[in-house]
Amino acid sequence: MQHHNTILFLHGLESAPGGTKPSFLAQCGYKVLNPALSRRSFWESVQLVQEIVDREKPSVIVGSSRGGAVALCVRTEAKLVLIAPAWKRYARASSRRTPSSAVIIHSKNDKVISFKDSESLAASSGATLIAAGASHRMGDQKALLAMAAAVKEASNENR
Repeated sequence: MQHHNTILFLHGLESAPGGTKPSFLAQCGYKVLNPALSRRSFWESVQLVQEIVDREKPSVIVGSSRGGAVALCVRTEAKLVLIAPAWKRYARASSRRTPSSAVIIHSKNDKVISFKDSESLAASSGATLIAAGASHRMGDQKALLAMAAAVKEASNENR
């Protein structure tokens, strides 16, 4: 059974647990699981996350940048909220079909991951693409509010 208020947040390559985005979700009242992902090995990260998903059964997985690519490799019933997902950099990650229920949030001003990458992912999967945020960091108020709204909608759909 999924835990409706449990969010699994997967940070990006240059980030660590406890950043702005998972802290914001915790302030919104969610139980946020925020594991430290291996910077060295993408597949070690996927394996760790799969173990957490199997044990904790989160209702929503939020993956930021590289964490978004990790989220796409995990077998789960959880809804996905992908923030500037770096799926093209981890080409094998895109082998899992992105569910049409996924929400992708990306800044048009992103200088790290091209907004066009998210446009093509949304077009091929039917996922919803929301343009928000001032940069790749996605730590500004508009980006955080877009993320919180997507998570709230995804958690409500899982009830």
